[in-house]
Amino acid sequence: MIHELSVQLIGAWRTTSWIEVAAAVLAVLYVLLAIPQKLSCWAAAFLSSCLYVWVFFGARLYMESVLNAFYAVMAVYGFWQWQQGRGGAGLAVCRWSVGRHAAGLLGVIGFSAVSWYFLRRYTPAAWPFLDSMVTWASVFATFLVARKVYENWHWWLIIDSISLCLYFTKGLYLTMLLYASYLVLIVIGMREWRRSLPAAQHAVR
Repeated sequence: MIHELSVQLIGAWRTTSWIEVAAAVLAVLYVLLAIPQKLSCWAAAFLSSCLYVWVFFGARLYMESVLNAFYAVMAVYGFWQWQQGRGGAGLAVCRWSVGRHAAGLLGVIGFSAVSWYFLRRYTPAAWPFLDSMVTWASVFATFLVARKVYENWHWWLIIDSISLCLYFTKGLYLTMLLYASYLVLIVIGMREWRRSLPAAQHAVR
C-alpha cells in the first residue's frame, strides 16, 4: 500500500501543473504566517486562493472552486480586520461559546443541503454533499480566522482531515500532502493562539 502510494505520488508530481505547485506553496506560507498572527499571511492567502480557483474547477470540484474565490475575498476582509493594530495586535484572540459554534454548524448543514441539491441535479460534480459540507464549513472557519476566534483551529482540524481524503479520491496528490501538513500546523496553531488568549478566556464560556 505504501509503495503503491509512493509510486502514485511520484507520478503525480511529474504531472502536477505549476499552478497547483505555486498554490500549495503559498497556502503553506499562509498558515505559517497566520500562526504568529502576521498580517502578511493574508497576501499569501489571496494569491493561493486565486490559483486554486483554477485548479479545483479543472478537477470538477465546483464548490471548492467557488470556496477559493470566497477565500480571496476573505483575505481582503481579514487583512482589513487584522490591520487595526501593528501586525494584527489590535485584534485580540478570543473564544466563542459552544452555542455560537452550534448555530454555525446548523447553518453549515442547511447551506450544504441546498448546495447538494443543485449540484446533484444540475452538474456532474464529484461527491456533491461532502464537497458542499467542506465548502460551507470552510466559509465559517475562515470568518473565524478573520475575527481571530481561537476555535477556528478545531474547525480546520476536521475540515482538513475530510479534505485530505476527498483530494486523494480525485488524484490531487500534491494538494493531499498539503492538507496532511496542515494537520501538523493546526496543532501548532492551537498551542500558539492559546497562549495569546486572555487568562479569563482559557475556559469556554
